[in-house]
Amino acid sequence: MEEGLQERFDEAMERISDDPYGHGSTAIDKETDRREATVAGVVIRYYVSQSVLTVTVVRGVYI
Repeated sequence: MEEGLQERFDEAMERISDDPYGHGSTAIDKETDRREATVAGVVIRYYVSQSVLTVTVVRGVYI
């Protein structure tokens, strides 16, 4: 990932980690904790685990 994109992506991921259910994210298959969002031009799919305050990105695709 190029440096400028990496910086934008990291900043956007910080915002997602502050509010993983916001920022234009949507639930996948009606599972509230399974989410999809576009951050800095990268489509990500992630899981939210409230019990350990973790957001795990399982797939990222640059568009």
